[in-house]
Amino acid sequence: MSTTYERIADEIRARIRSGELSAGDPVPSTRRIVAEHGVAMATASRVLDALRRDGLVEARRGVGTVVAAGAGTGPASRPAPVVDDVVRAAMTVADAEGLGGLSMRRIATDLGIPTMSLYQHVRGREELLTRMLDAVYASAPLPDPLPDGWRARAEVCARTMWDAFQRHPWAAHVMSMTRPQVLPHGVPHTEALLAAFDGVPGRTFDVDTRMHLTVSVFQFVRGVGVSIEPALLARQDTGMTDEEWMDQSVPGLRAVADPRRYPHFAVATSTDIDLTLDSLFEFGLARLLDGYAVFLGETPSAP
Repeated sequence: MSTTYERIADEIRARIRSGELSAGDPVPSTRRIVAEHGVAMATASRVLDALRRDGLVEARRGVGTVVAAGAGTGPASRPAPVVDDVVRAAMTVADAEGLGGLSMRRIATDLGIPTMSLYQHVRGREELLTRMLDAVYASAPLPDPLPDGWRARAEVCARTMWDAFQRHPWAAHVMSMTRPQVLPHGVPHTEALLAAFDGVPGRTFDVDTRMHLTVSVFQFVRGVGVSIEPALLARQDTGMTDEEWMDQSVPGLRAVADPRRYPHFAVATSTDIDLTLDSLFEFGLARLLDGYAVFLGETPSAP
C-alpha cells in the first residue's frame, strides 16, 4: 500500500508523463501541496524530493520547482508499456531483491508510468506473479528431442526446472502444487513426464497415477528450490558464504552434540561433509527416482 506522499508524487508524475506539465512548467509548491492535500509540510517536501530523485523536476532560481528538461514524454513520444514490459520489469526487481522488494509502485516507477496504469495490463499482484512464473518456464525450454526413457526424461525436466529456480530464486515460492496456475509455457514440462510414464515397457498406468508421478517430481524440485532465495539473502545480510557460516557454527554444534546421548550426530559434526543445496538436489532426485524404479518394476540405480 502506497503512502500519502507516494500517492501525491504519482499524481504529479502522471501529469508530467502525459504532457499536461511540460518542461519548464512550474509544479505544485510545497505550500500548494499542503493546501490541496491537507498534509504536513514535511510530507509535501518528500513529494518534491521523490520527483527530484526521479529526474522529473529541478529547482530554478526565481521561479521555483519546475519540470526538468526532457522529463515530459507526452503520449506520442514514449511508447506505452505492454504486458511483457511489465513482467520483465517485475522479474528484474524480484531477481535482484526478492519478492519482498516487489510492489506495483516500484514497477511503475521503473517503467516511468503512474502506478494505477499497471492495472491496464494485469489485474493485480497474483496475476503478475503467475505471468512472471510462466516467463520463467518460457526461458527454460526442454531440449528437443527429449531423451528416451522415463528416468532420463525425469532427470532432464527436474534439472531444467532447478536451473531456472537458481536463475530466478523467487520462482519456487510462487509455484503452487495444490492450486496450480495456468502456465502455457509450463505445459510442455507436464506433457513430457506424463508421456514418459505412459511409455514404461510392460506396464500401463492410468492418468491419475501418471499425474501423481509427474507432480511429485515437480514438488521435489520446488521443495529444495524454496531454500535458494533465503540462502542468497542470508549471504547478503551476513556477508558470509554458506561455508564460512558453517565454519563459524561448528563449535556451537559440537558443544551440544553430547556423544553419549547423540553419538551419530556427534560423529556428523566432527566430519567434513559437503552438504549444499546442489548436493541435496542431486542426492534427493536420485533417491526419488530409485523409488520410482521400484514402483515401476525396475531395478534402482547404484547409490
